[in-house]
Amino acid sequence: MDLQLTEEQILIQDTAKRFAESELAPRAAELDESADHEIVKANAAKLAELGFMGLNIDADYGGTEAGVVAFSLAVTEIAKACASTAVTMSVTNMVAEVIQAMGTDTQKQTYLPRLCSGEYLSGSFCLTEAGAGSDPASMRTQAVANDQGWVISGTKQWITSAEFAGVYVVWAVTDPAAAKGKGISCFLVEANTPGITVGPAEKKMGQCGSATNEVHFDQVQVGTDAMLGALNDGFRIAVAELAGGRIGIGSLALGIGQAAIDYATQYATERKQFGRPISDFQGLQWMIADRATELEAARLLLMSAADRKEKGLPFAKEASMAKLFASEKANQACYSALQMLGGYGYMREYPLERMSRDVRITSIYEGTSEVQRIVIAREILKQLA
Repeated sequence: MDLQLTEEQILIQDTAKRFAESELAPRAAELDESADHEIVKANAAKLAELGFMGLNIDADYGGTEAGVVAFSLAVTEIAKACASTAVTMSVTNMVAEVIQAMGTDTQKQTYLPRLCSGEYLSGSFCLTEAGAGSDPASMRTQAVANDQGWVISGTKQWITSAEFAGVYVVWAVTDPAAAKGKGISCFLVEANTPGITVGPAEKKMGQCGSATNEVHFDQVQVGTDAMLGALNDGFRIAVAELAGGRIGIGSLALGIGQAAIDYATQYATERKQFGRPISDFQGLQWMIADRATELEAARLLLMSAADRKEKGLPFAKEASMAKLFASEKANQACYSALQMLGGYGYMREYPLERMSRDVRITSIYEGTSEVQRIVIAREILKQLA
């Protein structure tokens, strides 16, 4: 197995790193404190100019066509500077990928260039509901057929970037009489469609610069051409989307964790107690060694999952393993890093406090750690059977 990156992948990684350090890092604390979504919208527009909103999208539709590994590398670098911007980038890329994989020629020609170019600052997935989080098949949003197409009614919860997305990928029940999960379909709904109301941004513990909203659909009329994929095939699309999204969120977690431990390690070489740098003490050295080893293992798991997806191989188990491990170990890295700074780590003057809040959600969204374990065990047992 060749673990070396290609020249293109290195270029993508370096470009993301430079952009993150020069454009995102200087305003990350301001974005967190102000929750000014105009900042993250400006960041999204700049990412689109760099080609980072369609990294795995065909060039015919305005994409970069750099692949899944490059996508993972780029999200990691962006997340090192600003998790709120990274999640917007990750979700928008996944919206574009789902449209490319499942859309008609017209749908792809309509929406992909807008997402890749930044005409649409983001795309959003409308899957989760108040009573359908880890169990999306329990959704209650419905789409009822009429002479003009479909009428969608329901409420979606915790939708990333909903207030400035250009298009929503919406899941709704189209056959209430079908077995659970069998009567769900998927639709592409433009954000300015009458009947859509976006709720105020949620007040969150972390990733405060990322807009997270409820989206209400009140008798929203869409045409027959709005359906993404086949009738009643939406649950399968959701499962595939979640698997790909887990590579993005795992990569995001890795970036936060790596930034935290890098900052703390540098601090430990400069901070002196008892007449010498605290990095001389074995207790801190072991923390540094353990976290660095775990984050390197997370990186390799993510690269393996991304490589399998890029090659068209089954990757659901590998994506869940990568997301589970990366998010859990990134949480641990942030808390170890904060501990290494002592009281300073708890102060907002230093970035560890923000990183520790930003990283917490990574073991929850795109499937909790508990759900990842269910997916992994199910895939292993399926192979045995």
